[in-house]
Amino acid sequence: MTIQWFPGHMAKARREVTEKLKLVDIVFELVDARLPMSSRNPMMNEIVQNKPRLVLLNKADLADPRITDQWMQYFQKQGLACVSINALKGEGLPKAASEAKRLFEPKVEAMKKKGIRPRAARAMILGIPNVGKSSLINRMAKKSIAKTGDRPGVTQAQQWIKVGKDFELLDTPGILWPKFEDPAVGLRLAATGAIKEEILDTEPVAIFIVKVMSNRYKGVLESRFNVEDLPADPREALEAIGRKRGFLRAGNVVDMEATWKLMIREFRGGQFGRITLEDPADFVEEESAVVEEEVVNTTEE
Repeated sequence: MTIQWFPGHMAKARREVTEKLKLVDIVFELVDARLPMSSRNPMMNEIVQNKPRLVLLNKADLADPRITDQWMQYFQKQGLACVSINALKGEGLPKAASEAKRLFEPKVEAMKKKGIRPRAARAMILGIPNVGKSSLINRMAKKSIAKTGDRPGVTQAQQWIKVGKDFELLDTPGILWPKFEDPAVGLRLAATGAIKEEILDTEPVAIFIVKVMSNRYKGVLESRFNVEDLPADPREALEAIGRKRGFLRAGNVVDMEATWKLMIREFRGGQFGRITLEDPADFVEEESAVVEEEVVNTTEE
């Protein structure tokens, strides 16, 4: 499934982010802990450039804690500060604030040497839609300032928000890239709700979720839906689940559309437990394959 979605306000947001970057001391890069790599904007390095950056693995309460630890190590090896958080409940935010202050410290020291009174750190929050940026701001500010919602595209303008004496936060609309080159990336994002429902075909998303659950969390679907020995074929498995739930039409035919929507809804609601859709090993293997291909091409030349 190839998804293309780049609304006009997103293109405008990228231009505005680039313009405002010079006013910012730190960038908070917010990603979904269930798919840390797929929920990163591949243009992020280009946009952020050399600004100090803190990667925040949000929705960690929905992710597999064992794999979240692996992702923490992965980003740290990339030279990036990283903290896992739950923005809705405020879990991990004290540690995130501490890391942000550490990243800002060199700027503070530089200001002191110039005889300038240190000011609050100015931070820009960047992330794809529906990753929890507004929830993070509201929790840090300890009041409802930014609009929140369980759908992408809620935030569509920039605003500076004062957070105590330590930070000034710049909220920005979520920025996605025009096209997902890897179909799996689009499916992962669709599964977690980062892409608007209006452009989704629910069947491949539901099939993708079943495949992931079968490969990574075997037995969870059987337990959740009280079905023994689900078929290996994901379409047949979905049909069995729909039949078990009583999604039947005339002629005892399973209502597959209702079943697809059920699978997506329950996954997003955390009904299957703490699930992560990708781990660092997936991308290390891809990176190695790319390197090997480049070496082969160079040798042939």
